Amino acid sequence: MAHEIPVKVRFSETDALGHISNISYFIYLEEARVEFFAELGFGRDINNWKIILASASCDFVNQGYYNQKLTVQTRVSKIGNSSFQVVHEIKDTESGELIAKGQASAVHFNFQTQKSEALPEFHRKQLERHLIKEASPHEN
Repeated sequence: MAHEIPVKVRFSETDALGHISNISYFIYLEEARVEFFAELGFGRDINNWKIILASASCDFVNQGYYNQKLTVQTRVSKIGNSSFQVVHEIKDTESGELIAKGQASAVHFNFQTQKSEALPEFHRKQLERHLIKEASPHEN
């Protein structure tokens, strides 16, 4: 099951070439992750924030433009002991055309000890609800 948020491309998010600036995609992905984490019960309180990013990437597949309506879908591709990986797809809302895809590795982190911590069981179960299931080679 994918988590989704809508995005409408603002003029300020485009560049001199008339398409979405590459940095804007990372802002869309961050917004999607923050909403996704809040929905999963990680919360929004910055004073009790437990997630940091170890890496983030984005592949630009097709150009996006000012005023375009996009949908950012977020799923989980991997869950470890203290970390997990999310994958994103940014699509044109009307046509379904893939505009960009990204991924981020997140770590459950204790800021007082400055070390990673095991994911709490509650959060692990929430992440598992969005885990991409690999298709069986025997399925049609």
